Amino acid sequence: MDDNTARAMAALTTGIYVLTVAEDGRAHGMSSSWVTQVSGEPPLVMAAIDRGHLSNAMVARAGGFALNVVGSRAKHLEDYFYSERARRPHNLDTIEYDLSPALGMPWLRDAMVSMEVRVRDSREAGDHTLFIGEPTAVRLAHQDRPLTSLELDYVYVGGRQVIPRDRTGW
Repeated sequence: MDDNTARAMAALTTGIYVLTVAEDGRAHGMSSSWVTQVSGEPPLVMAAIDRGHLSNAMVARAGGFALNVVGSRAKHLEDYFYSERARRPHNLDTIEYDLSPALGMPWLRDAMVSMEVRVRDSREAGDHTLFIGEPTAVRLAHQDRPLTSLELDYVYVGGRQVIPRDRTGW
């Protein structure tokens, strides 16, 4: 992706989430900003996961995931899951979480909102898989303001490309 396209993509503001998945006794989480609601009735959400990421295969096999909305007071979650420390298969070993009621997906205790999502469909889109799912359970844990990409010092635009955020607009 050329620099102008990367900067244009970085201008698309997003929420900040931690997508978590559990499978065969392993629990894994990843920083995720490519998430959106795609239907009102039924309520459906979509999360894009790089096909090379461990979470992609785990979500495909498990048939579900959890979306944990990161609030402004829990930025440490984004800092951890975006760091090198979290780039390992069982990276929830230092994070407090509970398992969601039906699918047993990790709900992070510090997240402001957690949703258990059952995958209903998936599609390949470039180097990512779009997982479309229906929330089957929700936990509203903390009143807070959702963290957005505007509050981070960087913006992930795909692959290994990260755009440092200059507070002047670029």
